[in-house]
Amino acid sequence: MVDVETGLFTVGVFQDLASARKALDALKRASLPVESISILVKDGPEAAALIAQVCGADGERLDLFGVGPVVARGPLVTALQGSTRDFAKLGLAATMRRVGFQPHDGRIFETLTARGGVLVSVRSDPRAADALAILHSYGGGNAAIGAWSGRV
Repeated sequence: MVDVETGLFTVGVFQDLASARKALDALKRASLPVESISILVKDGPEAAALIAQVCGADGERLDLFGVGPVVARGPLVTALQGSTRDFAKLGLAATMRRVGFQPHDGRIFETLTARGGVLVSVRSDPRAADALAILHSYGGGNAAIGAWSGRV
């Protein structure tokens, strides 16, 4: 069940930080607002630096069920926390439904991120198709739009 009005999120997982950085640069060049971008990646100095550079602030460190220690920032993280702030305990697979994805999508995002992938998301109601095209064109694996948002 969707807890709050979360908006429409477009999500993709990149193989590594370099690929994610290229996609993030392209999202900014396409004038998608920085405050709409979320990043979630296994914790490390390079990951923290990427989040600080893109988002203009440090990421939140979480020990995410199913993935391990991560650093994350953005509106997707806030939406996944839900009203009970249980995102870290439940993990991606169990919480992606809050933003319109089916449970199997959550398991795919969780598995790819646990393997070292970089999850990039855009809160993109008016420009979801633009965000999806950019994520796909820069190698965002399993890139998709949360199609069930607001309907569950």
